[in-house]
Amino acid sequence: MTDRSLFAKNPSVLIFLACLGMFTLGVTVFSEAFGSGLISTSFVKTLGKTLCLCLIALAMDLVWGYTGILSLGHFAFFGIGGYMIGMWLMYERTRDIIVTSMAGQEIPPTESEITAAIGNQIFGVVGSSEFPAIWAFSHSLTLQLILVVAVPGLLALVFGWLAFRSRVTGVYLSILTQAMTLALALYLFQNDSGLRGNNGLSGLQNLPGLDEVPQSVVSVWFLWASAAALGLGYVFSAWVVSGKFGSVLRGIRDDEARVRFLGYSVEAYKLFIFTITAVIAGIAGALYYPQAGIINPAEIAPIASIYLAVWVAIGGRGRLYGAVIGAAFVSLVSSWFTGGQVPSIPLGFYTIDWVDWWLVLLGFSFVMVTLFAPRGIGGLFDLWTGHMAPARHGQDLGPDAGSLQEQEADQ
Repeated sequence: MTDRSLFAKNPSVLIFLACLGMFTLGVTVFSEAFGSGLISTSFVKTLGKTLCLCLIALAMDLVWGYTGILSLGHFAFFGIGGYMIGMWLMYERTRDIIVTSMAGQEIPPTESEITAAIGNQIFGVVGSSEFPAIWAFSHSLTLQLILVVAVPGLLALVFGWLAFRSRVTGVYLSILTQAMTLALALYLFQNDSGLRGNNGLSGLQNLPGLDEVPQSVVSVWFLWASAAALGLGYVFSAWVVSGKFGSVLRGIRDDEARVRFLGYSVEAYKLFIFTITAVIAGIAGALYYPQAGIINPAEIAPIASIYLAVWVAIGGRGRLYGAVIGAAFVSLVSSWFTGGQVPSIPLGFYTIDWVDWWLVLLGFSFVMVTLFAPRGIGGLFDLWTGHMAPARHGQDLGPDAGSLQEQEADQ
């Protein structure tokens, strides 16, 4: 498929890229590093992290909104990507500190002494000084970047192959993905997991070798990288859902048995989309956590993947721009409510503190959207552009309510 046909079939792609470019340029101009300073460095980091959340929301929309697989484990892949890049960041940052502190010794330290000191510094918090096997490539940025995509992709490939070949579907598959996420989180909480247990990896915002570069500049760099990744992810996602491949994905979502009867390898399609979205999630996590500065097993808890599904539902699943809107909207509003910027509401007998009540409000919003606005926020854009579902009349031409109908077959 050529780029022209892609943009012709998906005019929203060019609109999205234009909006993303203007947004990135605007934040850069008003940042403390390159502009007027109207936007603080902390808020630039918040916006950069929001773009990463939009990227994983795109992945969730591909696997759920277009293929019908409600995965409650995709945030695990997001966290794995963060851990992979976090290992290199923490190793190299600690190495810089150790080498600097040993520079004044009369006898220069050997490489083994430096490595031992690094291990003691990193793993002393969990009572160890030895590097676990999973840190074997932590000294190499290139290898760790490969692991950012390889580890989530391999885990999704193995899990998906086992699940899809057994034809596990629906709520049972959702439970399996949630169980996988819970098992991974519980394992990472252990001190002997090799990733510092509950302490996680910290100091990730400090880029090795760039001590002289202020955080205001680093935050804008990551904003640019996050925007580029989101733009590429959006174009790739639009390409995936276009043409015959996208039609098969929608067919699997609407009637998996019929697609299998037509001769398509349903399991292969589902395995591909499950694996590729895990890779996208890993990339998003690798960009997110250096901006957050820390990652620990709590980030991989099943509740995070449930939040992800809520974002996509509120934005409007089955629409790429809907997933992005939902993630950005909920992320920024969440930061506003939980940051203590919204005044509490005294009721006399009780005071509503939005830091505590935000999750209740989010859950209520999800229920309301599900009941009264299933198209989500993206449905508002459908009204604006006149892109509405066709009027459905006549008898169903398939076994399920909602399948192709007589009136549509004649058009």
